[in-house]
Amino acid sequence: MASSLSPPEVPIELHVENREKLLKSLTQHLSTSSRPLQGFVFLQGGEEQTRHCTDHVELFRQESYFAYLFGVREPGFYGALDIASGESILFAPRLPDEYAVWLGEIKPLSYFKERYMISAVHYTDEITKVLHQQYQGSGKPLLYLLHGLNTDSNNYSKPADFEGIDKFKMDLNTLHPILTECRVTKSELELTLIQFANDISSEAHVEVMRNAKVGMKEYQLESLFLHHTYMYGGCRHCSYTCICATGDNSAVLHYGHAAAPNDKTLQEGDMALLDMGAEYHFYGSDITCSFPVNGTFNRDQSLIYNAVLRAHNAVISSMRPGVGWVNMHKLAEKTILESLNEGGILFGDIDAMIHERLGAIFMPHGLGHLLGIDTHDPGGYLQGAERSKEPGLKALRTTRELLEGMVITVEPGCYFIDALLVPAMENPKTSKYFNIQEINKFRGFGGVRIESDYVTSSGCVNMTKCPREIQEIEAVMAGAPWPIPKTTIPSANGEI
Repeated sequence: MASSLSPPEVPIELHVENREKLLKSLTQHLSTSSRPLQGFVFLQGGEEQTRHCTDHVELFRQESYFAYLFGVREPGFYGALDIASGESILFAPRLPDEYAVWLGEIKPLSYFKERYMISAVHYTDEITKVLHQQYQGSGKPLLYLLHGLNTDSNNYSKPADFEGIDKFKMDLNTLHPILTECRVTKSELELTLIQFANDISSEAHVEVMRNAKVGMKEYQLESLFLHHTYMYGGCRHCSYTCICATGDNSAVLHYGHAAAPNDKTLQEGDMALLDMGAEYHFYGSDITCSFPVNGTFNRDQSLIYNAVLRAHNAVISSMRPGVGWVNMHKLAEKTILESLNEGGILFGDIDAMIHERLGAIFMPHGLGHLLGIDTHDPGGYLQGAERSKEPGLKALRTTRELLEGMVITVEPGCYFIDALLVPAMENPKTSKYFNIQEINKFRGFGGVRIESDYVTSSGCVNMTKCPREIQEIEAVMAGAPWPIPKTTIPSANGEI
């Protein structure tokens, strides 16, 4: 199917705004702490990587903080912001003559100055000289370097390094929390790119739904998605490795990795759980659709799917600035437990189940995460915030209150994972809640996840445009157009 979309022009003003936002926040911080408004924000961009010991160069993708501030797509760059003047400076690698033979034209510095709307561009071997000439203070110039913990990955940002850095004073503590917080809320220009990534990804998910058939391979579903987002959206990168799980694989939360490479054959009666999102000019999307591979929900599939959909809808109807994300996660858990109780899979008091953290048996991951230049955008935990040690809650990627302009995923799920179910059914504190006869029917079922991307405004705005109701999914898989005119969605008894 052709697309109704086309890749939008990328507004480089977006990165100018990002730099201005950082300088405003940083100078305010320095003024409040009675520190001089001098020195340089100094970042190192990403380097190309070869595949192990070979000369095969992996497809380059810019380091995210550098991409946020400068929008540079090429490797080997450095960037500086002069705090005193507000000027931006890029440092480009000085390329050898043979570059022009193998990799194309060697661009002049003026090209990068114009393309990235930068005050000045120099070569990387001139960093020390240029910054010393630019600096208006006394003594060694001060560099604010990026170094800090990514609370999502538990990895540290790598501070810039270059020959001659010993001729500067360095601050490794100030920049990271301020720049990270700048990334937490999105500008209108950023939202435009995230929306396009959502639009093309939503369209691709619908295309996959329409073409999914028993007997196909999971990787064929992945390839349909990748083709559509690249062919019609110009999205050369995905936000993350695609999860194309069917049958019992859909209970493997991060399926799709090298040891589980989306290669199972789709079987009659399988549910598909497809977690895939395209990236456009660094900004990403993160969408999950779940549906029966044969196009028709049976009773058990409907029960679990509707449990997750109810949780999804309960959360989005409660989201607004100021709402705590922990409470949203607990709301999703409670809603799923209520549905499983009504469906006869569980029995007992819901509040007692919640006290025993039974929700984490069925939804062991967090409800969602910040989204932007990274799939799991940083800033989920403020400095000093501690993670819960309770099941389910310890997996939360943020515990913050929602802010105006945050983009966050809502992705409740319900899974039947033996590694969690069996101990819970054997534990005397929790075994009494399980209807063993019913729950055994779902061993091997896999799981269901529904994931949409939302921007917080006066309430929240859904950026994702996929079929969600069972009737919508069945209609689309049967060939109906999407979006479906409301008057043409068949009811459960087949009437229009």
